Amino acid sequence: MTVGTAKGLNLMASLEISAGTALAARIKWYARLIGVSLLGLGLAGMAEAAFADQNVLAADNGTVHCDASLKDLTRVTLKDDQFASVSKVQTGNPAEDFQVVNEPLRGDIYLSVGSGFSKPSISFFGTTRKGFVYKFVCTVAGADAKQVFVANADSEQPASIGERWPANLSAQETAARLIAAMYAQKPVEGYDITWRALAPVNVGATKVQLVGQYAGPSFTGKLLKIANTSGKPIALSEDQVAPADAVAVSIANPKLEAGQETTAFVIVRSAGPGDRP
Repeated sequence: MTVGTAKGLNLMASLEISAGTALAARIKWYARLIGVSLLGLGLAGMAEAAFADQNVLAADNGTVHCDASLKDLTRVTLKDDQFASVSKVQTGNPAEDFQVVNEPLRGDIYLSVGSGFSKPSISFFGTTRKGFVYKFVCTVAGADAKQVFVANADSEQPASIGERWPANLSAQETAARLIAAMYAQKPVEGYDITWRALAPVNVGATKVQLVGQYAGPSFTGKLLKIANTSGKPIALSEDQVAPADAVAVSIANPKLEAGQETTAFVIVRSAGPGDRP
């Protein structure tokens, strides 16, 4: 889907419009903080690496949503388990097919797509040596190698409720902690975490995709993947990425060369009961 540029239209708003949700129309925004420098996290250089490694908790017969590389290898590793077999359709068409290599020593699999691959995602079934079966649906994008670590929900100990934060934190302190937790992909008490890539939206010279969300009672953090689809360098501003009154904005790399990707974190006020449709 392509969304035309207009005055006051930003990347996150375009995503909400494409999903049929006029989020900006039903949320009262808090005053925005100014980027990473105000947050004082010193984490800008870590954003790409943090997002490159994906940690997924999956149930038997459940679906693993992940992000696979378009130009390089994607490694999928099972915690305390190994792949026994992978089932996929052989199309015979390089523009629609992908390869799976099973590494026998560790039991990992490596995914790769051929030159000219045109589909937005790949899907297959994996059976493990412990007898678990997972359906994999992986969005294909990016030039760097990627890793996916899958743990079985039934085999894990009861999950920790996550980090506990003091109740009297200011909006600034909460936003800073939330961005840090999203960088590290850590659970936080009271936040519902979703790692699932939605369909990307073309906005002017960029392609933007919502890939993760931390939804809490007061604040919601959104992780965006932004790609420069033009043939020349571009500079991203906070005004382009987030609503005017977002609580906090963090762009890992605001200056993108042609074809380059970056990640951005946007913190907004969560919708209250009276704001939900």
